[in-house]
Amino acid sequence: MTKRSPFKYFKTSPEIIRLAVMLYVRFPLSLRNVEDLLHERGIDVSHETVRFWWNRFGPMFASEIRRRRVQKLRAFSRWQWHVDEVFVKINGERHYLWRAVDHEGEVLESVVTKRRNKRAALKMLRKLMRRYGPPEVLVTDRFASYKAALRDIGCDHLQSCGRWLNNRVENSHLPFRRRERAMQRFRRMRSLQKFVAVHASVFNHFNQDRSLSKRNHFKQNRSAALAEWRGLCAA
Repeated sequence: MTKRSPFKYFKTSPEIIRLAVMLYVRFPLSLRNVEDLLHERGIDVSHETVRFWWNRFGPMFASEIRRRRVQKLRAFSRWQWHVDEVFVKINGERHYLWRAVDHEGEVLESVVTKRRNKRAALKMLRKLMRRYGPPEVLVTDRFASYKAALRDIGCDHLQSCGRWLNNRVENSHLPFRRRERAMQRFRRMRSLQKFVAVHASVFNHFNQDRSLSKRNHFKQNRSAALAEWRGLCAA
């Protein structure tokens, strides 16, 4: 049975929709910035159209990317994980964004909670291990809720703490912080959770560790990632 194309009832070509979503999610641009960039390329759409495309197709693209990568991550990303949390303001209220990355900086999971306690840490860790299985080492800071949560699930022996051991995940917050400033923060917890999930998948897809690879290899990997992006949700 042929899978129905999600672009079937749209007059705009799938290539333009993929380009608009990639510009908005991948780079620290506002909706109006994306509208102006598309206009320079001869594409006349409003910023509200870009918003609709992002809300409609962003989760679809992220889901397909995640589905393609999850098996590989289960096989190769269980050596060492890093978990950390940062606060995010939503309508002046403090919430917490929990993020887990592997030893190469690949974002494994992002969860938004209202509290920063043992229950929130358990939610994050259970969701993470349900998808990828337990790691060999789990690097965290000295926040007591991590130890209590790991004790509850019987993995407290995996925890490792140190002064600079968690720099990997702390640096992974920077792309999100740039997007947060461009979007002038968030207004709902649900929209924040949706955005960080899509942003993590797109970041993983285009992150090539540029500083660690030769120019020729980087160009090949970048071209391959872009070609794969242009084929997402193809009929």
